[in-house]
Amino acid sequence: MLLLVGLASTAKGRQEPGQGPHAASIITVPNGGPWGDWAWLEMCPEGSYAGGISFKVEPLQGAVVDDTALNGVRLHCLPRGARGDGSVVESQSGRWGRWSEPRWCPHRGRLVGFALRVQAPQHRLLSDEVAATNARFACSDGPVLEGPGPDQGEWGSWSPLCPWAVCGIQTRQEPPRGLKRDDTALNDLRLFCCKG
Repeated sequence: MLLLVGLASTAKGRQEPGQGPHAASIITVPNGGPWGDWAWLEMCPEGSYAGGISFKVEPLQGAVVDDTALNGVRLHCLPRGARGDGSVVESQSGRWGRWSEPRWCPHRGRLVGFALRVQAPQHRLLSDEVAATNARFACSDGPVLEGPGPDQGEWGSWSPLCPWAVCGIQTRQEPPRGLKRDDTALNDLRLFCCKG
């Protein structure tokens, strides 16, 4: 498990009032992939926050097969101040790969920020565009939860941190392009911060 060191403790994300009943701001990263459109927003139920994460990842397919790497992200939401089961929310995900087991912030901690690993556009004939390949999520008490994605691409900078917790997600997805075409699946994420 990685530990989060030296990140700012306040969110400087763009303010978007009215994005769900308890969303205060949006946090983003600057290195997301350029393909696809933003899908729907999914929010944790009122009175809950994201305390865990799952990743949908396609393993590397080999030199002559199309790779898509990171295809989806699910938030695992927990009720505030109570024990018990939570819920799972997910924006649009790509069709390839399998879901990982949930990874949790310790002691019912909260997700507060993220970083993406992205393969920059290749712009070469016969290159395999992949876009987002992995993600890291910062917990409120310091640990970092990293996905099982491949080592392709480069890690970008961290998002601003939510003042209290993440409570919603929106993905940028390129739809399947058909047989013999180059697919990228997940390109970018936006996370929505809960009001504390």
